[in-house]
Amino acid sequence: MKRDGWICLIASLVVLCAGAIGVVQIGRKVPDQLTGSALLALPAAAADKDAPLAKRPLKDVIFTTQKLVVTIETEDGSLGSGFLYNDHGDLMTNGHVVVGANKVKVKTADARVLDGTVIGIGTDIDVAVVRVPALAGTKPLALDQERVGEIGDEVLAIGSPLGYQNTVTTGIISGVGRDLDIEPYTYKDMYQISAPIAPGNSGGPLVDRDTGAVLGINSAGAEQGAIGFSIPISQVLPLAEQWSDSPMKELPESLAMDSDTFEGGEVGDVSFEDMATYLVTHFYDSLNSGDYVYAYSLIGSTWLAGTPYENFREGYLSTKNVTLEDIKVTTTDDEQAVVTAIVSAQERIDGEARLSKYKVTYTVGYENDQLKLLSGKGDKIEP
Repeated sequence: MKRDGWICLIASLVVLCAGAIGVVQIGRKVPDQLTGSALLALPAAAADKDAPLAKRPLKDVIFTTQKLVVTIETEDGSLGSGFLYNDHGDLMTNGHVVVGANKVKVKTADARVLDGTVIGIGTDIDVAVVRVPALAGTKPLALDQERVGEIGDEVLAIGSPLGYQNTVTTGIISGVGRDLDIEPYTYKDMYQISAPIAPGNSGGPLVDRDTGAVLGINSAGAEQGAIGFSIPISQVLPLAEQWSDSPMKELPESLAMDSDTFEGGEVGDVSFEDMATYLVTHFYDSLNSGDYVYAYSLIGSTWLAGTPYENFREGYLSTKNVTLEDIKVTTTDDEQAVVTAIVSAQERIDGEARLSKYKVTYTVGYENDQLKLLSGKGDKIEP
């Protein structure tokens, strides 16, 4: 390991996450009992792996990526992050996230809780693969294993620090070629990124801000200072693919780890009001990104029965840049929540762009043990 200037830093290293400058919380906590429709179970489209990656709008990169980033929870309640890297339903994460575990719970962005099995874990390199059969056939994140990140490259890190699902952080690659030793793992040629840190983000992807392609796995952060470290994807992909092709028959014995060095997020108490707010917020995130299929899958059966998808989509095509304000939640005696908010949106009316405001009301409740938007209505108000 390189010692010039790094010894004092390593003493304070905590493998947590590589976060970023400027936190954007896409959603609130997604608790164990929060489940939803098979939103991610969309067919994997054929893709040309050699096709160049095009520059995309930032909002599109964020929303597309965060749909494929998950929270991983072990039996002891500790949290980490992971991301879908192939169409077999395999998640890539850090080894220290799932060390000592065989079975884990996986929480997706669309509010499902799925079963996962650890099928491979490194003993020297901090990487692991978790197989989730329910995600098989889903189109994964693009991986840019040929690219070598450079100082100044703009990046995004997505994960679940402290259990907050799909938190996006932005920053730059501020250093390259960093070597660290944090028992039992050895880290070579890591990316250093400008980032505040928080427990629970370990295992999430570091992605290119312009293309959304995965450049690395966020793995370590300095306890003091806005510094994070990410393992280049080219280092861990061969191992991950080996385990996906031939899962380990037996996982290695529990690795010796210093509990003061390795930390994960912890599951906190989450109210039903928080769950309801998350679902409404996520609904509008999908509309803002133009993913109407995603939004449609979050609504309940009665609403679905009375609203064909074509009509649902048509109703939002002229609506852009939706923001929610003054969100309030009340619970009812029948285990439902009523969420009200003020929605501001740019709408195209008679060929002109206009700012419109609505007071919206949603009823959120369980349907077949899945949390859904059971009903919704909006009343236009003066902007």
